[in-house]
Amino acid sequence: MGDKIDAAVDAGVGAMRIEANAIAVAADRIAPQLAAAVRLIRQARGRVLVSGIGKSGHVGAKIAATLASTGTPAQFVHSSEALHGDSGMATPNDVAILISNSGETAEVNQFAAMLRRWGVPIIAMTRDPDCTLSRLANVNLDIAVDREADPLGLAPTSSTTVTIAIGDALAAVLMTMSGFTPEQFHERHPGGSLGAQLGAGS
Repeated sequence: MGDKIDAAVDAGVGAMRIEANAIAVAADRIAPQLAAAVRLIRQARGRVLVSGIGKSGHVGAKIAATLASTGTPAQFVHSSEALHGDSGMATPNDVAILISNSGETAEVNQFAAMLRRWGVPIIAMTRDPDCTLSRLANVNLDIAVDREADPLGLAPTSSTTVTIAIGDALAAVLMTMSGFTPEQFHERHPGGSLGAQLGAGS
């Protein structure tokens, strides 16, 4: 029993190392793409709409929440719901971040085609610069990884971790560009332990 647990824990720690390496590799290539994405966002007069489905949807919701809490108005819309009316929240003043690892997710690409017709700039997050979603987008943020981190090499693990990390990097760039302050951060986080910590320092 002990040997089985030790081997399983080794697999878990190994997964963390695979994910850490995937982020390091992505960091070495992402700067020019980040710059292009930030230019699009800074030019937009509206919000950042973030969309995806499945695990990419969960990651997208986190990215939208991080952007919104750090000074960039953002909202998540599920790609399936967008095809049933929620696309009405999009305006030509907005910019969209659409997430699909393969770049071939039908609902995401349908939403992308709608946004493109309406003149909404699109930032894709995919592993393939030649996929359908990338071709519909103005900018592609490369979320490719050498392998997923789970023992089967199949579950979205490394790829979702890299996507979140690039989303965090995007937020960091935008915070730096806008001169986002601790006081502004506190305004958006008045509740809970974080709000109490920030309030104590003011």
